[in-house]
Amino acid sequence: MSERRVSIVWALLAAALYAISSPVSKVLLGDVSPTMMAALLYLGAGLGMLLLGVIRRQAGLGASEQRLTRKDLPYTVGMIALDIAAPICLMAGLATTTSANASLLNNFEIVATSLIALLVFREAISRRLWIAIGLITLSSLILSFEDASSLSFSSGSLLVLAACVCWGFENNCTRMMSQSDPLEIVVLKGFGSGLGSLVIAFAVGESLPALPYVLGSLLLGFLAYGLSIFFYVYAQRQLGAAKTSAYYAIAPFIGAGLSLALFREWPEPSFWVALAIMAAGAYLAAE
Repeated sequence: MSERRVSIVWALLAAALYAISSPVSKVLLGDVSPTMMAALLYLGAGLGMLLLGVIRRQAGLGASEQRLTRKDLPYTVGMIALDIAAPICLMAGLATTTSANASLLNNFEIVATSLIALLVFREAISRRLWIAIGLITLSSLILSFEDASSLSFSSGSLLVLAACVCWGFENNCTRMMSQSDPLEIVVLKGFGSGLGSLVIAFAVGESLPALPYVLGSLLLGFLAYGLSIFFYVYAQRQLGAAKTSAYYAIAPFIGAGLSLALFREWPEPSFWVALAIMAAGAYLAAE
C-alpha cells in the first residue's frame, strides 16, 4: 500500500475515533461541567498516550521518530492555547444545542483549516475544495439558525463554530510539527491543554465530578482525542493540513448518527437539508 493510502487510512481512523466525542460528551455533561469536561478529555489523552509511549519504548519502537526542537516552540504554545479554548467552546455549545447539530457543525473545521492553510501557510486549495468549503459553510449557517423568521442564531451553534475556528488554527500549528513524533505532540497537547483547562475550571468555581464520571471522561479523552490526534498527525505528514481535515469530514456524520440513536431526538426539517448539503461538501472535500 502506498504512503498516501496509508495516510488516508490514518485520517479515516482518526475521524472514526473522534466521532464518538460529541454524543458521549453530551451524555456526560449531565454530571460534568463544561470546562471540567474539556480538562478531563485532554488529560485523558495525555495520560493514555504517555502510557502508550512507555509501552512503545519497552518494545523498542519509535526510536526513529524526530523529537520536537526549539524552533517548534511557537507552534507548540499556539497548539496548547488553542486546545484550551476549543474544547471549552465545544462543551459549552453542546450544553445548549443538540448533539446531532454539534456533530455536523464540526465539519466547519474543514473550512477554517483550509482557509488558514491558504492565507497563513500558503497551502494550495483546489477549485473542488473551494466548492466544498462553500457548501459546508452554507450547511453550517442553516444548522446555526435558531429561528429563520427572525434570523436569530443559536448561541450553542455559534460556540461550536468558534471551537472549529480554534481547531482550524490548531490544525495548522500541528501541521508545522507533523514531522516530529506524533506521540510526543499528543502528550504535550494533552497535559498542556488539560492542565490549562483544569485551572480555568477551578477558577470559575467548577469541581471534580464523582469518580465514575472522571474515569469515563478520561477514557473518552484517550480514545476520541489522544488516539485520534495521534493518527491525525501521521496523516498530516503526507496529506497536509487541508486534505487531512477533508478526510476527517466523515466524523460528524458518524457522530450525528450516534446522536440520533442515543437521544432519539427527531431533528427539524432544516437539519436534513443541512445534512444533504454537508454530505455533498464533504464528498467534494475528500476527493
